[in-house]
Amino acid sequence: MSVTKKVPQRQCTGCGEMKNKKEMIRVIKTPEDEILIDKTGKKNGRGAYICNSPECFRKAEKNRGLERSLKVSIPKEVYEELEKELIGLES
Repeated sequence: MSVTKKVPQRQCTGCGEMKNKKEMIRVIKTPEDEILIDKTGKKNGRGAYICNSPECFRKAEKNRGLERSLKVSIPKEVYEELEKELIGLES
């Protein structure tokens, strides 16, 4: 008898699609109120997920999905930093 493991699903804050957790990028708010990209998916802090595409990141910025998920207002400079880091992860 084989046991099928349940694959964790998360919703993208940009496009709203449910996808596998491993396929997405986690953005966290640390207890020190820093906003970071969590490459491991295991760092301590409140997390929000985005698809691995710049379009979804821009949608999340436009509709304030990250801000709602992380329950904090995010300055423009932090969005620019995150976008640079996201583009670095793609290549």
